[in-house]
Amino acid sequence: MNNKIKLAVAGAVLSAASVANAGIIIPAGDWTIDINGNVNAFYNVTNADKVKSSTYVHGGLAKMEDTDGEDTIHGINTGLLPAWLGFTGTTRQNDVDVSFTISFQPNTSDNAVTGDAKTPLNRQAFVTFGDKSWGTVKLGKDLGVFAGQAILNDMTLLGVGSGAGVSGASTTLGGIGTGYIYPAWKGQISYTTPNMNGFSATIAVTNPNQGGFGDAIVTAPLGATAATELYQDRLGIEGQVMYEWTGDVGGKVWASGASYDVTGDASGGTDATTKGDIDSYTASVFDIGATITSGNLAVTGYYYDGDGAGTTLMGNLGADLQGSAGAHKFKKRDSDGGYLQATYVIPTGTKLGVAYGVSNLDKASGETEDNQWTVATGYLVEKNERWTVGAYHPLTKHLNLVAEYNDIEVDAHNSSIENDAQAISLGAILFF
Repeated sequence: MNNKIKLAVAGAVLSAASVANAGIIIPAGDWTIDINGNVNAFYNVTNADKVKSSTYVHGGLAKMEDTDGEDTIHGINTGLLPAWLGFTGTTRQNDVDVSFTISFQPNTSDNAVTGDAKTPLNRQAFVTFGDKSWGTVKLGKDLGVFAGQAILNDMTLLGVGSGAGVSGASTTLGGIGTGYIYPAWKGQISYTTPNMNGFSATIAVTNPNQGGFGDAIVTAPLGATAATELYQDRLGIEGQVMYEWTGDVGGKVWASGASYDVTGDASGGTDATTKGDIDSYTASVFDIGATITSGNLAVTGYYYDGDGAGTTLMGNLGADLQGSAGAHKFKKRDSDGGYLQATYVIPTGTKLGVAYGVSNLDKASGETEDNQWTVATGYLVEKNERWTVGAYHPLTKHLNLVAEYNDIEVDAHNSSIENDAQAISLGAILFF
């Protein structure tokens, strides 16, 4: 994949005034407007090997065989990236670089009878100001800081990855949940240092998004009720440090982390009946990664480790509910995972890649199999594992043809339950 396409990918996912590769440039008085984005679509066929509805894995990412015994599903969807239309304006005023970015993500497919069911996503609306001498401040909604590099360095960003087994879905998952936790799109106030001989750092406070901290964060003892009200009671804190270098062997290394406080009504209702039914814990996670390039070869390694951070989404299944009425307590689950990836560009310009990713979720202290879901509703996920083999061919400098094979395996905290699914994806992605 050539450098223009690489920069277009980064620009489409994480727009910033410093992105070197421009889209459509329009001078407008004091401003320079950059219109950029992508359109992509993939034909996906997914087959479930062993999955049965009676052995559902709560938190598992492999497609399940349905109740009618159907084990194959076809669809035409976008991939990990939604279709994208972004507008970035830049100017320099009073010795300060100022920019804004607003983007929209329409859908290329849905499965409603009218084809009009999906609403557009709205992932970015932020301003930045700063100078190369003292750094940059960002205010607004953009990709989260923690795990942002994990998704930006994922080769399935150009393709599909896991999650293709839902016809008409807005996006697939790529390596989310099978190698890293989704960084998500968050309201934030952040500061990034200037580039200091390749070194930079970012610190941010983020909006306490509630989606991952809902009902699914806990499993309850059999016969008890799971907590139905969980929320973050302070701003999140996220940060990253990174070092980049160039040369015959170039690359970058980074580390990032996040911390969120979570409070829940452990009584199972919307209001705790006693003070003892309110409990809190801190979900925290860190990661480390590196991408090394030499000629046409690129290798990426990534690892994360969390305490109460859960799996796939920040906080999802991050705690277990234990104790008796009036004295319920949340016990945090540990999680970790990562991915290894290697790509090579052959003389035709085609980038060939192979990746392995895994996300593990441990049981909480004192949690047993009987504390989890019944056989009828499934068991807690222990591992989501993915193999990806892909080919990404630049038909033009802006248009890539893509072919991917993904194998997803799910293990539960019950040694007899294992779900497998395989997906083949063929399509194209156009950047401008």
